[in-house]
Amino acid sequence: MDVDWYSDFINRLITCRACPRLVSYRESVKPLPRFINDTYWRRPVPPWGDLSNAKIMIVGLAPAAHGGNRTGRMFTGDNSAQFLFRALYEAGLSSKPYSVSRNDGVVVRCIYITSVVKCAPPNNRPSGEEIRTCVGNWFKYELEHIKPRAIVALGHIAFESVKLTLGFKAEFRHGGYVDFNGVRIFMSYHPSPRNTNTGRLRLEDLVRILRMAIEYAGCESTQVSA
Repeated sequence: MDVDWYSDFINRLITCRACPRLVSYRESVKPLPRFINDTYWRRPVPPWGDLSNAKIMIVGLAPAAHGGNRTGRMFTGDNSAQFLFRALYEAGLSSKPYSVSRNDGVVVRCIYITSVVKCAPPNNRPSGEEIRTCVGNWFKYELEHIKPRAIVALGHIAFESVKLTLGFKAEFRHGGYVDFNGVRIFMSYHPSPRNTNTGRLRLEDLVRILRMAIEYAGCESTQVSA
């Protein structure tokens, strides 16, 4: 896979100020007491992954205010990230069962981790206009260059955004999938504490969905090494 596009993409992405509400929020988030000594990223959050072999795209809705907006890496440093990476580790897609910082040494294989919206939104709720802006400016570009065999959409709104981007019709169904133009889109509840603490999303459920994506995409199921 050609990865030359990625550096230019990131350099352009992190300077984006297209959505005034998101810019205002990401730059004004008050650090939590346990992160008081951290320097928050406060910019659009870069996607990351196994760029040379990214057959599976993991898609969240947006960075967390004290996760990606703090650490500068998608699905890094918050509770949702820890649940996701426990599942990725169990499925053999991550070298470690956690994701805490850009310098944590985590190595992933066969996956590209991104979000539809690139900035942390107030109350974890981007507006429809903000979603459409990010899809048009960034997410479509990622899909065109990654060309995934499988997509795992984490949450109903992320799935709806993938649907908007690709132009297919389907209803969200946790654990289900839809095929469109050679790509299989898998659906899962988002690994938010609200879903994981209540048992709505169990670790074994997410691991099962990831393993289905692995099989469809043709990724080997061996554990990745650091």
